[in-house]
Amino acid sequence: MANGTVVQIKDVVKTYGELRAVDGVSLSISTGICYALLGPNGAGKSTLSKMIGAMLPSDGGTIDVLGLDPWKNQSDVKTRLGVVMQDDTFDEDLDVLSNLEIYGMFFWRRGKAFDEKVRALLKFMELDGREKMPIQELSGGMRRRLMIARALLNDPQLLLLDEPTTGLDPQVRHAIWAALRKLKASGITIVLTTHYMEEAAQLADRVGILHKGKLIAEDSPQELIRRNVPKFVLEFDALERPEVCAELVKSSGAEQHGDRGYVFSDDEAKLRAICARPDLIGAAVRPASLEDVFLKLTGRGLNE
Repeated sequence: MANGTVVQIKDVVKTYGELRAVDGVSLSISTGICYALLGPNGAGKSTLSKMIGAMLPSDGGTIDVLGLDPWKNQSDVKTRLGVVMQDDTFDEDLDVLSNLEIYGMFFWRRGKAFDEKVRALLKFMELDGREKMPIQELSGGMRRRLMIARALLNDPQLLLLDEPTTGLDPQVRHAIWAALRKLKASGITIVLTTHYMEEAAQLADRVGILHKGKLIAEDSPQELIRRNVPKFVLEFDALERPEVCAELVKSSGAEQHGDRGYVFSDDEAKLRAICARPDLIGAAVRPASLEDVFLKLTGRGLNE
């Protein structure tokens, strides 16, 4: 690990038959940041995360994690990682505390100090008082918070999170975001794969956008927006008055995607003047977002 770099990836390839799931990706992740991997389904996010986490070998290129090749040094790397994948692996017949105690044994963690750490992590993830609760009785949000607590038992230097808030309600999502910000502030490096643009914008210092296995853009969320789209967007109903949409396509460069129309511009006053038209339905002006960048770079059609 050199110059504060936790993950260094160079020209990495992963293939499944004819499919190049990861196709020549190179990136670098510095200590103490959150790096978000964005991309449509099948873009290679989870595959790349699993290679970083010593769960899959690469088929080409090099991966350096904490100064080590993760596949050649699986045990050493895994003891320094915390991993939260999409599917949990709790023992459904045991309670919360027993699940954490069994997991801690993999890292030779036990005794009074370990017990104190378990209590502290449960409190940190707002699960204190649930120690004897059967796993089967936990809600989806509780299970996901417990997965994060479990991933922190070995004091990891790098935390891998694969879509950690998918399917959770906004309150739970915001609670997890708050916890992840505290972890980052403590010096833990986070690699996050997510479909939520807001999540990436809220948490990530840098974002890498993957599409068809390739890294097609990389920067801070703010710079990705600045470099790829104008500052403001007028969004409106494109189907209710199709003749108005057609006119705006010609006069203002509007784009229609499905049932919505969009006009992009750095001139907010111009967009607000258009928005004030009485024949424009469901119109609003907003700042451009990371989602606008994502859709511009990867396309607005379904990637299935």
